[in-house]
Amino acid sequence: MNYKMINEKDTIAAICTGLTGSGINIIRISGDESFNIAEKIFRSVSDKKISDMGRFSVNYGFIVDNKDSATEKTVDEVLLLKMQAPHSYTKENVIEIDCHGGILVTKRILELVLKTGARLAEPGEFTKRAFLNGRIDLSQAEAVIDIINAKSNLALNNSVKQLKGQVKDKIISLRDSIISKTAYIEAALDDPEHISLDGFTEELEPEMERILSEISKLVASSDDGRLINEGINTCILGLPNAGKSSLLNALLDEDRAIVTDIAGTTRDVLKETVTFGDVVLNIFDTAGIRDTEDIIEKIGVDKAKKEAENADLILYVVDLKEGLTDEDKKILEEIKDKKIVLIYNKSDLVLPEQVEDMNCQSPVIPGEGEGSIQKVNSVKISSLTGEGIDELKDLIKKLFYSGSITNEEDIIITNERHRELLISAEQSVRNVFEGIEAGVSEDFLTIDMMDAYEALGKIVGESVEDDLADRIFRDFCMGK
Repeated sequence: MNYKMINEKDTIAAICTGLTGSGINIIRISGDESFNIAEKIFRSVSDKKISDMGRFSVNYGFIVDNKDSATEKTVDEVLLLKMQAPHSYTKENVIEIDCHGGILVTKRILELVLKTGARLAEPGEFTKRAFLNGRIDLSQAEAVIDIINAKSNLALNNSVKQLKGQVKDKIISLRDSIISKTAYIEAALDDPEHISLDGFTEELEPEMERILSEISKLVASSDDGRLINEGINTCILGLPNAGKSSLLNALLDEDRAIVTDIAGTTRDVLKETVTFGDVVLNIFDTAGIRDTEDIIEKIGVDKAKKEAENADLILYVVDLKEGLTDEDKKILEEIKDKKIVLIYNKSDLVLPEQVEDMNCQSPVIPGEGEGSIQKVNSVKISSLTGEGIDELKDLIKKLFYSGSITNEEDIIITNERHRELLISAEQSVRNVFEGIEAGVSEDFLTIDMMDAYEALGKIVGESVEDDLADRIFRDFCMGK
């Protein structure tokens, strides 16, 4: 590893909890001087010194300010947790002070800690030290921030699996396989009298094929991974006054968007996040698509089309009373490459016996491949009464989160950095196959094999540049 943190021997401290009025707040201290600092400001009710306390212990007492040697002023009643290296989050000596959750008292205790010899930790510096001290690898460190930012149980569970080392173990296994074959080639080149390469490519090829298959599977999982971590970018489209904003309000279960009977009310894109179960929708409510001379409305229509281009899912809303018009079909043709749910809205305005006479079919439109077709999923709802909303949610779940995505054993890549490195490793392994087919010598094959090995190593932090590590940990919150 070529990354070295500046001032890595400093003892650092920070508030680990949100600085708001709460039951408790926690101040964490990590480094060689942690115990000495705590000794100066903590008074145990049992009169025990920090050095006499158990290596891993919880101790009751008081934080005191003894800047005036003649008197000590009690700041707060606290619990002090002592964790002796290497069995702590950072693998350093760690003190955690659980104080009352007042903002003023928490800041006061942190100021005392800093005045007594610690410096304020940078964002993510505790986790950075855990990484540098070998407690976790880089993929596990990145999982920490993913856990903090998780938007759903599915995202949380996947991040926890990564924190427990699921990605790390797979990457290490792949690298071991690559390096063992590379080492054999290198050894044979150094000692051809005793180690032969005759027929070695016949042994190498199936092993590299297995490695390529596993890497490709990880790359393929990244599409699901992005949706799990970031949510499904969802665009609500349709003709004016079809009930798009009403649908948004129904999904949010609140009146967020302005709803009127006047066509063209929505002029700009409104973004909201909706979570149901393990599904997170980043919803963009857009202006009704139509030809218009209104300059402002036209800008809204153009924005709607742009959002549709970037969407993972299109919720296309049709007024059930009007049915599917030729204009609707034209728009559906333009968005044929997207996952679409056709929503017939305003079912509350139509009598049940009239529905059969309505033009509310599930249309067939051209698919992605040449000559292929797809049947658009459809559902009837009432944004006003909520009828059909649960059915719509179930349909979205099936479109995106079916099959093995919820399998506990599956590894799902959610990190874009990991995805890019896996793609690089995948290409290097493909180059090995091309080399074997072209009949190049084994020493040239090792060049691509080592490129794959290095790319995989960057995922777990075996080789990481200073600016990359800084960028990763800069995204963490203070105290983590």
